[in-house]
Amino acid sequence: MSARDAILANIRTRRVKSAPRPSPYRLPALAKETVGQFIERARASGADVRQLAGTKDIPAAVAEALRDRNLPAIVHLPPDERWHTLPWDAASGLTLSREAPGCDDTAINVVPYAIAETGTLAFLSDANQPASWHFRPGFEIAVVRSEDILPYLESVLAKTKIAGSLPHTINLVTGPSRTGDIEQTLELGAHGPKALLVLVVEGA
Repeated sequence: MSARDAILANIRTRRVKSAPRPSPYRLPALAKETVGQFIERARASGADVRQLAGTKDIPAAVAEALRDRNLPAIVHLPPDERWHTLPWDAASGLTLSREAPGCDDTAINVVPYAIAETGTLAFLSDANQPASWHFRPGFEIAVVRSEDILPYLESVLAKTKIAGSLPHTINLVTGPSRTGDIEQTLELGAHGPKALLVLVVEGA
């Protein structure tokens, strides 16, 4: 018997004949109901979260958020005409812009789904919701319906498949952009917004 054959024979004798099958994976139970869990985790990640009774309250909430941060009363809207049907007149002094936002601007975005388990926003690529819209602004205001807050990432993927084909990209955002890569110093706004406000809206 050659040395090679001896090594292989030794491996065969030591090989486990039948490894035990792992137990089936089960998703962990949420500590709270879906919306409450999302709000808790999102706030823990540094996001400001506010609940609204309906879409009619969005303009006033946007104006209030800008005043709270002493920011210019200008908000950039994505290229979706439905945004212009909101009662923006209720927020006096607020200027709407259709231009792409810059690093010092405020932009508003619709979030198709959110993940309660981790407080994460799931942005699906879409012509009316460009991915750049939630990476470029310094302050992002994300709007999500309470019924679109799902328990897990797996829930988001399953619902996206049921609704149609998966998009080209899915961007998962948990809190404002931050990094500690340089000298272990926390830096906000390295890869996206420095501040994030999530408006959880009841109803359609």
